[in-house]
Amino acid sequence: MTRAPAFALAPIAALLIEPIVREALREDLGRAGDITSAAIIPAGDRMKGVIASRKDGVVAGTDAAMLAFRLIDPSIAVTLEKGDGSRVARADAVMRVSGPARSILAAERVALNFLCQLSGVATATAALVEAAKPHRASIVCTRKTTPGLRILEKHAVRAGGGGNHRFGLDDAVLIKDNHVAVAGGVRAAIERARATVGHLVKIQVEVDSLEQLEEALATGADAVLLDNMTLDEMRQAVKRVAGDMLTEASGGITLESVGAIASTGVDLISSGWITHSAPALDVGLDAEV
Repeated sequence: MTRAPAFALAPIAALLIEPIVREALREDLGRAGDITSAAIIPAGDRMKGVIASRKDGVVAGTDAAMLAFRLIDPSIAVTLEKGDGSRVARADAVMRVSGPARSILAAERVALNFLCQLSGVATATAALVEAAKPHRASIVCTRKTTPGLRILEKHAVRAGGGGNHRFGLDDAVLIKDNHVAVAGGVRAAIERARATVGHLVKIQVEVDSLEQLEEALATGADAVLLDNMTLDEMRQAVKRVAGDMLTEASGGITLESVGAIASTGVDLISSGWITHSAPALDVGLDAEV
């Protein structure tokens, strides 16, 4: 495997994603492997191919794609032309492959599935990031990810210029409306969390009214999630917080609305759409003959 040139976004450690890629290959190969290639292509045949984007977008998923080829056959040579986070136009080469034809074709679909889906996430994120300019708000993702693919999809969000919210339930406290309802109020929920979690754990609380925001401020949350508030309510909330804690807007974030939401002065805008509903970027492999 070769990487050229060096890219700003660090690759994901293979150890973390190998089980995901291996299972995807196992699913595709089934019980008998690639019977089509085995029947048509002599065992000794070799091929070269270029994996290229067929639309404009932002690349992500190259680590998983390269790993798919390596797991099928370590003798496949892969040269990376566009790393995660790179912008591509139609027909731009993302990577080049050469080696045993049967092996390349056995890995092709899985490698492209990762590239297409994750590049779609990166492209959708980049569009929101661009739409939020020139305001200070950062675009972040949520836990609304494809089961089993969270590490890859969150990496793709970073490739698109966004940031990551929680990776799971265990890395921060996020008090949501149902927690508030069961606890009996915002204040009670924050006080219970503060008394239980360690001093390094951040506490964020979701509020849907300015009255709940006052409770969060009085009780000392680290961040507040402004859930489905109007633009005017968000502006009032940002002014009231006055930098005492992070403000995050959430709910119904679209390309059409994100600019106006960013203009309210919030620090963060979280979107589930960029991971659960982003359209795939069309990327394909063509044999060079």
